[in-house]
Amino acid sequence: MHSENPLGRFLRARRELLDPAALGLEAGPRRRVAGLRRAEVSLLAGVSTDYYVRLEQGRERNPSTQVVDALAQALQLDGEAAAHLHELARPRPSRRRARPRERVSRHLVQLMDAWPQTPALVLGRCLSVLAGNTLGHALFSGHPHGGDLVRLVFLDPGAREFYPDWERVAANTVGGLRAAAGLDPEDPLLIETVGELSVKSPEFRRLWARHDIRQKARETKRFRHRLVGELTLHYESLTVNSAPGQQLVVYQADPGSPSAEALTLLGSLAAAEDPRPAGKTVLTEN
Repeated sequence: MHSENPLGRFLRARRELLDPAALGLEAGPRRRVAGLRRAEVSLLAGVSTDYYVRLEQGRERNPSTQVVDALAQALQLDGEAAAHLHELARPRPSRRRARPRERVSRHLVQLMDAWPQTPALVLGRCLSVLAGNTLGHALFSGHPHGGDLVRLVFLDPGAREFYPDWERVAANTVGGLRAAAGLDPEDPLLIETVGELSVKSPEFRRLWARHDIRQKARETKRFRHRLVGELTLHYESLTVNSAPGQQLVVYQADPGSPSAEALTLLGSLAAAEDPRPAGKTVLTEN
């Protein structure tokens, strides 16, 4: 994971994405690299080039809040990416203890089961499906990686058919993985996930190198389901306060829409044969 200098890697990745011409800078005949030069970022941020170089190289690791704000503005970062930059500049103390197995509250599963007409899932910190109601599992059933939303997007042979807007979904999924993984680059689950996908998917490898950050909050997403056809669903993602790193994701269709009718049909089909994998959910006692 190359975790020794996450701040420097993030700064470099973000400056390489910027278009000098869009910022009023001359491209020049001698420009041989993509994006901005280090000197250009330092100029836009109002810091010395030497100081900025030391930040990228990891020789300076304690920039002030004002410097981080200036760098965020110079690099054209949105709110989520700027917040991530601040976290990289003020990392939490590393904890070298093993992470416990992700567990889902029994009451949370009961809550989802009380929504038979609403697909709902609980996702773990690396976007694997920890639990869900019948309709939630039915939405992603029939795919080899239906229980892991990152591997579904990048490793499932039917992903581009299932997601008509695959490019947007892929970019948002990688941004969500970075946000969900937080600042624990030593997390074995994260290392395993990123390592496998980097080897098996050039698209994932390219998007991961961008260092985009996107919290999974709300969005409208299109699906092409094998049983009920086209679905346009809105989702809301809610953090689970009792289990940091988990997200409750709830999908809905516009009332009276063709997608609502398709979702009702999917619910009828799923009721006949519960698509939830046996033994998948790990419950807590509370």
